[in-house]
Amino acid sequence: MSVLKGTGQFFCLLLLALTVAGCSITNIGGNFSQALANHDDPALVRDGAPSYLLLVDSLIAGDPDDEDWLRSGAKLYAMYSAVFVDDPQRARRLSERAFDYGQRALCADNSDGCGLIAQPYAAFRSTLDEFDDDELPSLFTLTTSWMVWAQNHSDDWNVVAAVPKLELLLQRIIELDEGYEHGRAWMYLGILYSFRPPSLGGNPEQSRQCFERAMVLSEGRDFSVKVAYARYYSRMIYDRELHDRLLFEVRNANPQSNGLTLMNILAQEQAEVLLESAEDYF
Repeated sequence: MSVLKGTGQFFCLLLLALTVAGCSITNIGGNFSQALANHDDPALVRDGAPSYLLLVDSLIAGDPDDEDWLRSGAKLYAMYSAVFVDDPQRARRLSERAFDYGQRALCADNSDGCGLIAQPYAAFRSTLDEFDDDELPSLFTLTTSWMVWAQNHSDDWNVVAAVPKLELLLQRIIELDEGYEHGRAWMYLGILYSFRPPSLGGNPEQSRQCFERAMVLSEGRDFSVKVAYARYYSRMIYDRELHDRLLFEVRNANPQSNGLTLMNILAQEQAEVLLESAEDYF
């Protein structure tokens, strides 16, 4: 499950959207996340995010069971560790904090979620069936923080064991609301299905279908879907024509879109990296 930082980890920016409300301290997380999502200067976000992360830590320390702050911490630590941290050891530590917050957020949201990831597969599946729409934000946060943790622990056997559970989580999110977060659960499934080549049990056709569905649900507004499609599916099956078409479409499009601007700008940067390396890859 090793993924190249700078090409594969862009999708962790899919952790930014939270509900925007008023200006009280309890709503800073949503307001800050919305401001990040709509920002057009990734360098400014990189430089400013650590101060806010420390603030979130202090607020969680003051109220360890506040599910909103736990979700906010999980999303932002996952985003920061995956996108802005180059040191592998530091990224591992930060992703561990994101994953811890993600687990605690689901536990605070619904006690059935406490210790969920440690359950055997059958029990894990049974517990997931008990969750409904009310737990969607926490389920999605757990899934994304878990995937970021997995990226930063690719040498850990637990990552291999986590893939079937991650698949179940994504399938449950899709069952509850396939359009949640612009249909990103479909994109994540597409990534999971493309981790292994066909000769080793991978399923490229399922991967393709997932990416296509994600593009429909995002209505083309989320550039990271096309970049993931190119990076994971097109390269897996060595389809240079599809690879370049998707990336040129991303590179030439206007990234400004409510709630997706920062993500789209970073996706365009990733598209350039993939296009530059295409000659050597194919």
